[in-house]
Formats: sequence, C-alpha cells, structure tokens
Amino acid sequence: MARSARRRELGRGERVVPGVWRLRLPLPWPGVPHCNAWALAAGDGIVLVDTGMHEPGSLAQLERALKLAGFELEDVRLLVCTHAHADHCGQATTIVQRTGCELWMHPNHAHLSRRAVDPEQTLARRVEIARQSGVPDEPLRAWAIERRAQEPWIAGIPAPDRDLVPGVTIHSDLGPWTVHETPGHAPSHVCLHQADRRLLLSGDHLLGRVSLFFDFGFSPDPVGEFLDSLEQVDALDARLALSGHGRPFADVRAHVEANRALVRRRLHVIRVAIAESPITAYELALRVYGSTFASETATWLLTKMLCYLTHLEAAGEALRLPGRPERWTTRQGS
Repeated sequence: MARSARRRELGRGERVVPGVWRLRLPLPWPGVPHCNAWALAAGDGIVLVDTGMHEPGSLAQLERALKLAGFELEDVRLLVCTHAHADHCGQATTIVQRTGCELWMHPNHAHLSRRAVDPEQTLARRVEIARQSGVPDEPLRAWAIERRAQEPWIAGIPAPDRDLVPGVTIHSDLGPWTVHETPGHAPSHVCLHQADRRLLLSGDHLLGRVSLFFDFGFSPDPVGEFLDSLEQVDALDARLALSGHGRPFADVRAHVEANRALVRRRLHVIRVAIAESPITAYELALRVYGSTFASETATWLLTKMLCYLTHLEAAGEALRLPGRPERWTTRQGS
C-alpha cells in the first residue's frame, strides 16, 4: 500500500511491568509501522529510552503516548538511546531542548552524524556502492531521486552528554541497568540489562520477530560483530526482552538461537551461490531473497547482502573480483 494511503498508527502508552512503560510510536515505513520507546520510573520522573523518529507531528505522538502512561515530556530526567538510528534517536535534540535533560548515547555514532552533516556526499557514496554492486542504472537513478527528496528524520545531530559504554549505570526505581555493547545492527548499539528482574532492553539487536539488519561501511565485519553480540546477550540470561519494535517477549534464549540460525542459513546459501560462478552482490540479493526483493526493500536487502559477503571475505571464504561491477567468488582453498 502506498505510504499516502496507509492509515498511520497513533502513539500509545502501556505499562508492561511495574515501573516500565512501553511507548509505541508510529513510523512511516511500509512493513515497519511503529517503534518502541520505554519509560522507566526514576524518582520524581522517568528515564526515557529511545525517542521515535522526527517528522511532522512526531513529538505530539510521543507526548500522547507519555500521557497514556501517566507522564508528560517534562517528566523526562534522562534520555538514553540504544543506538543512533533515526527511529531511536530522531527526536533527541528536541527532547533535550524541551526538558533540559542529559542525553547518553554510545560514542560510535558516525554512521548517523556523517550522513546528517553531508547528505549529498553520503548519497553519492551509496550510489557508487550500489553501482559497483551491479544495481542497474535506471532503478538506481530513481532511488537516488527519491532518497534526495526524503525527510532527514532527525531533529538535529545528537550531542551526547555522556558516552553510553560498559561501566556506566542507569539508575531507576527498579534498580540499576548495566550497559552492554552490542554492535552489528549498528556500530553504536547497546543493550541495557536489569539483573535483579532479568530484564533486557534490547533495542534492535534482538526483536520478537527475527528480522536482521546491519549497518554497512562503518565497521570491518558487522555480521561477525552481531554474532559476538548475540553471545554476550545470551550470557546475561534475561527473562523478558523489551525490544525496539514489537511486543515484549519472554523466550530470550530461543530468539538468540533463531537469529544465529538465520545468519547460518543465509551464509550457506551465499557460499553455494558464489561457488557456482562469479556473481554480483545485486544478483545474489535477487537470488537469495526472491520475490521479497522489491523497490521498497531493495536498499535494506542489498545492504545485508554486502555485510554477509564482507563477513565471508573476512573469514577467508569469499573473494571479490575487481571490475565494474565487482563480482564475488569462492576463495581458492576455502
């Protein structure tokens, strides 16, 4: 359904457990109708975890969700962002300006800030990567025109007051939340863990529906980082995950294994394909994702394919052949 015809959700707020409220905020993306922010009781106010994206009317949706949970925006005493993607930190600048609270976020947020500082250079780089990956010229030109017309989805470049890294503690009425670096989905990603109640604020690292995404071009091996992060989260032995999209879920360990299994399946299919004959990343994405590879999903799926290929290259199992476009094959002896 076209974005203009799709009925948008409204902001909602609901208590999940005593001292924790889910703030469900609308998104404009097909297939991803909402994201979650979280309110944690903290003294005479709340800690707000994540913000939703910035677009016309988005702050009113956040305020509506907070009101349904029994709060106002001015009750925010601290803002924490699990990672620097627009749907999780897009309203951070506005919230800090309105409330005077501090913003805590992981320092490795160049994947957002560089794009915001120079969007034209970022777009040009992405077009070149797509062309080198074998994307045909006509759909690539159409994508670039559409991308240039899109809203930035952030109110301003976030300026964290404190780096959200291991050793930092977030205090709430439920007790302390510890910080765990979980890159892969994004270089800036962290999860928050409340050990006494075995709660995990998982951001987009772990979702109720297994759906993978990796930021490409800002770290050497996003897929490898993601797998390592799954190990770290598994070791926490959380009982209830409060994720960045969808409902809370209890079978955390099963979700960890489901993510591992999906990565293994994708890598196996890619290994088989590049062993048959040299192939571009674009052709691989068409083969692996089939009918789900469409105009609305192509950017996301090609990005994932490049991350899988980079992972196999780092492991010595894949070799990129120079050319325009470049093709991938099995490294001899692997």
